Amino acid sequence: MSINLQMPALSPTMEEGTLAKWLVKEGDKISSGDLLAEIETDKATMEFEAIDEGTIAKIVVAEGTDNVKVGDVIAIIAEEGEDVDTAAKDSVATDSGTKENEGSTSKKQPAKEAKAEPESKDKPELKQEDAPEPASASKDGERIKASPLARRLAEQKGVDLSALKGSGPGGRIIKADIDSAKAGTAPVKSESATPAPSEKAAAKPTTDEFTVPHKSEKLSGMRKTIARRLTEAKQSIPHYRVSIDVNIDKLLKLRSELNASLEARGIKLSVNDMMIKAQAVALMQAPDSNVSYTDDAMIRYERADIAVAVSIPGGLITPIITGADTKSLSTIATEMQDLAERAKSGKLKMHEYQGGTASLSNMGMFGVTSFDAVINPPHGMILAISAGIKKPVVIDDSVQIATIMTATGSFDHRAIDGATGAAFMKAFKETVENPLGMLA
Repeated sequence: MSINLQMPALSPTMEEGTLAKWLVKEGDKISSGDLLAEIETDKATMEFEAIDEGTIAKIVVAEGTDNVKVGDVIAIIAEEGEDVDTAAKDSVATDSGTKENEGSTSKKQPAKEAKAEPESKDKPELKQEDAPEPASASKDGERIKASPLARRLAEQKGVDLSALKGSGPGGRIIKADIDSAKAGTAPVKSESATPAPSEKAAAKPTTDEFTVPHKSEKLSGMRKTIARRLTEAKQSIPHYRVSIDVNIDKLLKLRSELNASLEARGIKLSVNDMMIKAQAVALMQAPDSNVSYTDDAMIRYERADIAVAVSIPGGLITPIITGADTKSLSTIATEMQDLAERAKSGKLKMHEYQGGTASLSNMGMFGVTSFDAVINPPHGMILAISAGIKKPVVIDDSVQIATIMTATGSFDHRAIDGATGAAFMKAFKETVENPLGMLA
């Protein structure tokens, strides 16, 4: 019996994704563990491995297709000994949003989907102003069968889907049908009444209404998720911020000495590596800041897992240094370099960027002198690290030049009171200004 290969959930928050690239083609034999496709999730582009054995009988969703729902059938696998052509014809791969027919080999059902039912006054129909649907379009629930990509392209080009005959499986309208349609012909009509002039004036502008020369870039799944999560964070988490100036001269001197001793091992510590360690040590010294708030309980963590913001093409991701409070600086440096490289190439595994107990964002390399960061749920705090700037400061009642770095903590006031956040910032300052303690 053939196997319906479904769009996987590659992260806990993933509801849909982009099938970025197929790594197999129809007719290829596969085994468990073989790489099948690259899928762009709400976090990163990840490789999808096979868990079944067989032959790729049919690829249902073309590479480059956006908004593929988790659970949608993306390919058909013929099991060992099964005829590939028969599996491709008999298996049913349903559209997004319809009920999946797992393992179905019925030949009647596809024909039923493709058959248009006769017009009936007793049956809900599309509005009179809409063009009649062709036989290839489904009328179940007044829904025209079209791929998510085709629907988006139709909206952009002003093409009425009900005026097209789909060339895809079961009469489904696909990208090729939109490409062959005449742009601007039969514009899609709104289900709602035409808004009054005042409503139109209040509507948000579209990209077509901008008069300044520009180009419109499609939002990636990652960018949509960043927008959604940070909007939720700002709206639902009562942030407050505490800043403190830190003298990092001793830390820079220690870093130089350690790098000289680690050179033979091919390890080079960055200031960021030392900030990760300092934050983790401070969280152990001020454990009331190493928490997460939930509606039912306060989660108190017994180790410091630091989620570090890393900029990648199209957005950012936060790989995690687990147990940073107990790891050596050389181990943190080695792990962070590996995680950052794999983050930028989209090769992180789910457990490497899901979780953490607190976050760190470092913009010091850009010369930023001060900033605050948005808390990354479910964390209770995030630490923003700025550049070290040489300034005249008073040390032992005399004015001296020192390298001063401003660190700003953003805290969730539901979980961490002001004095508690201040205690963490004090512990962080003392750890950085007395860096030998990080080696103990």
